[in-house]
Amino acid sequence: MRHPELQYLDLMSAILEHGDQRVDRTGVGTKSIFGASVRFDLSRGQVPILTTKRVYWKTAVKEMLWFLTGGTNIQPLIRDNVRIWTDWPLAAYQKATGEAISQEAFESRIAEDDAFAAKWGELGPVYGKQWRRWLGADGREHDQIAGLIHTLKTNPTSRRMLFHAWNVPEIGSMALPPCHMVYQYYVTSDNKLSCMMYQRSCDLLLGAPFNYVGCVALQYMIAQQAGLDLGEFVWFSGDTHLYLNHFEQAKLQISREPRDLPTMTLARRAASIDEYTIDDFAVEGYAPHDAIKADVAV
Repeated sequence: MRHPELQYLDLMSAILEHGDQRVDRTGVGTKSIFGASVRFDLSRGQVPILTTKRVYWKTAVKEMLWFLTGGTNIQPLIRDNVRIWTDWPLAAYQKATGEAISQEAFESRIAEDDAFAAKWGELGPVYGKQWRRWLGADGREHDQIAGLIHTLKTNPTSRRMLFHAWNVPEIGSMALPPCHMVYQYYVTSDNKLSCMMYQRSCDLLLGAPFNYVGCVALQYMIAQQAGLDLGEFVWFSGDTHLYLNHFEQAKLQISREPRDLPTMTLARRAASIDEYTIDDFAVEGYAPHDAIKADVAV
């Protein structure tokens, strides 16, 4: 059986060999392909935490747990040692004030100063806001996650079991418009829950490995809340790219042999989707190659 991680490495190779070189929003430049997919069978407990480089899976799960709170300020993330969202508010602060503050100093102020965090740690109506508090034209808020779980329990063959974050009137107020934007769910006749996620834009080296982990962690929680087993995780991407300054890292990762994927379990059944913590997730058998460092394009 072909190792499932090779799907990801094949995408890297395809971009390096055949990708269209483009000028992008960040100014760094990319090579990209349009339209990509991978799929992973979760039914035996194995999860797509990539092994050809170390993926800090707890960071990805913590980010997903933060999304589920509906939060839009990075202060809770910083206090939980998650720094993957700092670049955007830091850049906004530096541009607005002209202060050459370091990331470390900025994060310290965010963590310790509530007033500073309220002003400079806000990301706008990003993922969690749309998932849990989508504001309708009538002024009512809609909890898409709660609605999804209710439908999974009451009408599991529905073709309307999805949520998304592309709220057109609010995109301009977001620090970054949603990349992983549509999640759709499917229940088989033997009660296995599959998830298909569509991502409009994907930084393949840095973004995709985190997206896989976060999405699967969410699938685990939703399946447990709905009393279902795990099926497949299916990922689709639109503009799938490697930044020009990530080529050497990608080549290094491609050169490595994938190892056995780890397994994930939930230590308990939380009372609701809102009550999971990072301590509820257990990953075993993860023995990856060394981490690969690369800069985030902002």
